[in-house]
Amino acid sequence: MKNKNLKNGIYYATIGSLWWGLLGTYFFQYISYAGTVEVVVHRSLWTCIILFLTTIYFKKWPHFKKIFLNKKNLFILFITSILILANWTTWIYAVSTNRIIDASYGYFIFPILNVFLGFLFFKEAMNKKRMISIIIVILSSIFLLFNFESFPWVGIFVAIFWSVYNLLRKKIDVDTDIGLFIESLFALPLALVFLYFIFQNNFNNFSTNEPLSIFLLFLAGPMTVIPLFFYIKGLEKAGLGTSGMIFFITPTSQFLLGYLYFNEPFSPEKLISFIFIWIAVFIYMRDLYENN
Repeated sequence: MKNKNLKNGIYYATIGSLWWGLLGTYFFQYISYAGTVEVVVHRSLWTCIILFLTTIYFKKWPHFKKIFLNKKNLFILFITSILILANWTTWIYAVSTNRIIDASYGYFIFPILNVFLGFLFFKEAMNKKRMISIIIVILSSIFLLFNFESFPWVGIFVAIFWSVYNLLRKKIDVDTDIGLFIESLFALPLALVFLYFIFQNNFNNFSTNEPLSIFLLFLAGPMTVIPLFFYIKGLEKAGLGTSGMIFFITPTSQFLLGYLYFNEPFSPEKLISFIFIWIAVFIYMRDLYENN
């Protein structure tokens, strides 16, 4: 591959996608006993604290100030903070209510939206092979949709929130970690309000009597920051379309984890969809390799 920036972007996006699909799914399913609201609150709180510390450690306050004084970037980051908070809430709700398959359907739709938005807003390259790969994915996703027992509304919301988030983050030129930090600062007041009500009503699992719960809920921060950092870095370097196709690693990993570890049914219909989707990914990535 000739373009080193693109190559690095593919590596970053792959790490982020694989992390979400395996480690992220397992971890958030494991701590789902704390309930959707408390997990989202701690995810927001510890993400903000970790990014605050990394900003100090890497001496990035000048970058923070520059972005913070740019009204356009600040407004977009405010919108993306709402989108990512909505995405977290929907995903954790799905995990805690045993709807991982429904939510992962959204992550199958997301790459299609990413490629389309990349073509529409950034004029990212679209040729016959890439169009064929998109059509295959659309047909496979429709086939999957009609093989769900109920309409996967959770997945639809996940796809919309995440694809629009990616589009807006691509439109602004900000450091990955500083952008995440500002987003987490916007979400922090809401998280603190919910945290107060959780403790006031004794709904909290985060207490000195449960040191393991303290540690696990704290881990929600790094388990959020690390893969998100890698994926957004990949998005910035490789573009919406490429990172979107790579993201198929996430729902595929979720399905495999559900089948091999959580003993969820893996129907022939899902297997057929998987085969065709990965054929589409191969066509897209092969064409990308040949033309960069």
